[in-house]
Amino acid sequence: VMTSCNGCIVKLIRYQGLAAHAGSSPHKGINALNAAHIALAAIHAQRETFKDEDAIRVHPIITRGGDLVNVVPADVRLETFVRGKTNEAIMDANIKVDRALRAGAMAIGAKVEIDTLPGYMPLRDDRAMQKLFMQNARALFGAEECTEIGHRTGSTDMGDISHIMPAVHPSMSGASGISHGNDFMISDKEMAYSAPAKALALMAVDLLYDNAEKAKDIQAQHKPIN
Repeated sequence: VMTSCNGCIVKLIRYQGLAAHAGSSPHKGINALNAAHIALAAIHAQRETFKDEDAIRVHPIITRGGDLVNVVPADVRLETFVRGKTNEAIMDANIKVDRALRAGAMAIGAKVEIDTLPGYMPLRDDRAMQKLFMQNARALFGAEECTEIGHRTGSTDMGDISHIMPAVHPSMSGASGISHGNDFMISDKEMAYSAPAKALALMAVDLLYDNAEKAKDIQAQHKPIN
């Protein structure tokens, strides 16, 4: 089980320049790809201003870099997440990212459109539910196979749930390779599929036993996150 994980917002960026022949008359164009390049460099220059304790992650990609190799790129698009441990940290990093994105456009004379969309709220696991899950996991797999870890820098929609009601987002083994990598695969189907179902079923029994006394107690102690 983890203590918490990052929340995130989603950003869609479009740079608009002016198309021209890249060989014979590049001076007549406005290179939107150069604007994006400067913006990415400006984002990288901000990284030393991100506090370690805020666990900021900004990882943009270019989803459109132009149309033809002999045309000055006039329509360039990027996407990125801005992740962080708290909403305050996310919004602070977002201001810096937006500033860098606008700077790229200003330097080249291009136009930029920035759409910022809601992503996920930061996850905060309920401590009582963590303990309950770990009790059942230890009973199933042994104490030496169960670990409590701190903050994780990925994001999940369970973060939204944890802001309004008690929640726990445990993880289990059963996979090999790099997460999101092309070598990622389920290598132990019993551990990946059956084991989580068993642990959660046992946890549900504990929560619902004796007229759901444990569940009611957890609900009563839980305070929604502002």
